[in-house]
Amino acid sequence: MRASAEPDSSTFTDLRQSGVLPEGGSGKATHYVGYLRPDYCDRYSELMTLSSMVVSRDWQEVSVLECILGGLHMDVSVEAEPQRAMARLNKSKIDALIVDCDLNGSSQFLRELQRVDKAPKTVPLVIMGAPQCNRSLDETGALFAFEKPISVEQAVRTLSAARSMILDGRLRYHRAGLEVPVSVNSKGHKQAEAYLVNVSQGGMQIHTGDTVESTKPLQVSFELPGARSALKARAEIAWQDKRGNLGIRFVKLAPQQQRTLQLWLAQQYFAN
Repeated sequence: MRASAEPDSSTFTDLRQSGVLPEGGSGKATHYVGYLRPDYCDRYSELMTLSSMVVSRDWQEVSVLECILGGLHMDVSVEAEPQRAMARLNKSKIDALIVDCDLNGSSQFLRELQRVDKAPKTVPLVIMGAPQCNRSLDETGALFAFEKPISVEQAVRTLSAARSMILDGRLRYHRAGLEVPVSVNSKGHKQAEAYLVNVSQGGMQIHTGDTVESTKPLQVSFELPGARSALKARAEIAWQDKRGNLGIRFVKLAPQQQRTLQLWLAQQYFAN
């Protein structure tokens, strides 16, 4: 049976000052897409709740983490035994894992996580413990660490970074379907007219009835709905088939246009 250990009032004060909890109530998570539309943070809360696991039996610290993770809209499960935690990881996907290095069996648990067949299942890994624990960060394969006793400010900053990494990873590979005209130019060849099938941060799929030289560098141009100007990128063909479908990889995109594309894709992600 888990012991009860509620955080004291100063913990909630620290959480409010850190922006995880607002004055007088529960918090709303924020992210870089939050300014796109007033309800985006609410939609993020509803649609993008992430999962986390805390492997520890330090219930006082676990209670603080539950407050922080809850404010960041991350579901929390707690395992006091590393073996039980590993069994659970083998059965389900966890978005973020927090491991107490002071827990007996944690060293073996962290070594197990670094096996090739284990590592991709849980990203990112956060470790916590005594100050000397952080010196072994490279050995554990962890991306983030903080010390015990937990500093709320440090934990909020660390876990917010971990959460942003998870979301950014999802957005990076998100493809949005879109049917708009695309111009495809290659040096020494007539401009090809095509239609966009879908687009991601790294490239797009198009369909065309024109011939496109597969070995030549390309410049592609198309308009995103609501964008102020056409998006132009240097690109190359990643694949093509005999039905006129081509996979295009972006080689160079101006930073401002890359940002425009990222934000537009985020809008589509949260709208669907």
